[in-house]
Amino acid sequence: MTPLSSSPSEPHVVILGAGHGGGTLAALLRQYGHGGPITIVGSEPRLPYERPPLSKAWLRGGLNPDSLALRPEEFYRAEQITTRLGVTARAIDRGRRSVALDDGSTLDYDVLVIATGARPRRLPAECGDGDDVLHLRDQSDATRIRDSLGPGKRVVLCGGGYIGLEIAAAARGHDMDVTVVEQQPRLLNRVASPQLAEFLRGYHEANSVRVVLSASVASVQREAGRVTAVELATGEQLSCDVVVVGVGAEPRLELAADAGLPCAEGILVDELARTADPDIFAIGDVTARPVPFRDGHVRLESVPSTLEQAKQAAGAIAGRVRPVPEVPWFWSDQYDLKIQIAGLYGPSLTTTARGVADDGMTVTHDDGDHLVSVEAVNRPGDFMIGKKLIGRRDPLGSTLLRNPTLTLRDLAKQPVQ
Repeated sequence: MTPLSSSPSEPHVVILGAGHGGGTLAALLRQYGHGGPITIVGSEPRLPYERPPLSKAWLRGGLNPDSLALRPEEFYRAEQITTRLGVTARAIDRGRRSVALDDGSTLDYDVLVIATGARPRRLPAECGDGDDVLHLRDQSDATRIRDSLGPGKRVVLCGGGYIGLEIAAAARGHDMDVTVVEQQPRLLNRVASPQLAEFLRGYHEANSVRVVLSASVASVQREAGRVTAVELATGEQLSCDVVVVGVGAEPRLELAADAGLPCAEGILVDELARTADPDIFAIGDVTARPVPFRDGHVRLESVPSTLEQAKQAAGAIAGRVRPVPEVPWFWSDQYDLKIQIAGLYGPSLTTTARGVADDGMTVTHDDGDHLVSVEAVNRPGDFMIGKKLIGRRDPLGSTLLRNPTLTLRDLAKQPVQ
């Protein structure tokens, strides 16, 4: 490990981004014994809060802002963590080890952590994207979407990824007419297997959601300043009162790129979340990171991945022994479905279905020797066992891995081949 450049006392850690990752990193630094100054800079006027509920429980109603907070305000005071909220970093001067903020001030750092996340992708300008077309990234966005939901209203969701499907489920809970438009030939095209995608499509359709695949949005139609329809490239018009776009997110790379840090799909970091500059780390959706058992760098848009990087970065900054890397995992709630995924699916893997039923399913994916990924719906035991098996990297062989009569519990008991 390359040692950190440090000031005579313990280093001042500046965290750019007051999201889930930035707030967790600050708390972990104190937990791991870091006694130096910590400053969190965040563009929102709120203390760090949980993001996953924004597309789930927040839209269903019943949550208040305090329930989203990662920690109460008293925590930051007691732990002497300075928060600079409502300000945005504009530039990093690596030579001076300082950050320029948009309020005209500068912050000197010994260690810098970039946790600025990603911004929602928008529809092309020619499609008529505007302020009345909703996107989901932060609490303000989620509140706008929640306030637009209501019985009898019609919503078109552009994008058949997890965000779009979670919002679709929430909208049906408000007794809305819901249509999901996906450009690809199936849902979850980048992030899930065809088997899981088909299961979820069927479940949404059984809950009266119309799913339109292989369809592109041509324009958003308006009358008297209000959204009235989404027109598809085929000419079909989908009448609606609300349009929500969930077509992925773009990492906020500008700060890092302008500072000369190597970037590709995200800021390139190592296993400890360190960039090419030994005094600068990066965590979360803004990064492209190494993943256990997979070559190259991958950009993962998930809170568990962000928290894993926060743990690795905090350990490195505090001088602790590196934690054991965690198998990537993901989750989603839709209706009464709990979707849990361990590992990364890829089309080159072989898929085996293990117990597909109306109320849930488990499918596994292997490379011929090892279990690589598990997708479980309402099967938490399968998810937990599969995650452990993936992490153990046992060479079980294709005969066992592809035997659909063997449960994951059975596989866990098998001798290594």
